[in-house]
Amino acid sequence: MTQLNIRALPLILAGGILSLGFVPAGPAFAAGLTQLPSLSSALAIEAASAAKEACLKSGFRVSVTVVDAAGVVLATLREDGAAPHTVSTSQHKAYTALSSRMPTSQAVKILLANPDAFGMRQIDGFLLLSGGVPIKAGDSIVGAIGVSGGPGADSDEKCAAAGIGSIVAHLDAK
Repeated sequence: MTQLNIRALPLILAGGILSLGFVPAGPAFAAGLTQLPSLSSALAIEAASAAKEACLKSGFRVSVTVVDAAGVVLATLREDGAAPHTVSTSQHKAYTALSSRMPTSQAVKILLANPDAFGMRQIDGFLLLSGGVPIKAGDSIVGAIGVSGGPGADSDEKCAAAGIGSIVAHLDAK
């Protein structure tokens, strides 16, 4: 039985990796990576808080979710007394706005005007109700916000816009 010299193991592994062609080549290796501008959790919390407060001032008890550029939840807030379904609904609205790259109110209009777009309703995680809005920094979509619980199609989107308005100065600085 052959014994393995543990001290030689790093050299053996390095030689095996090199022989397979797995050599990170500085900038060439990095060229295969992307940088996706994305909203920070601090800005997400600020936007969610501002949206929730805007709705509360109008008498609406809502839930607000903010997702990053990859669609991952950064912040979810639920006002006391908001209906239980509003939490998941706000998340789906934010995800839909991010994924479709447009406000969900616009996606609803496209669906109603174009029967061929009916399949959008079947996309996993999509919810075609007004209240989801992409968050942009310049030409890049860096996240999205979804609001649920207002009494009409426009009320959730107005609160979402207030949330984005609270952080817009930080977005322009990017």
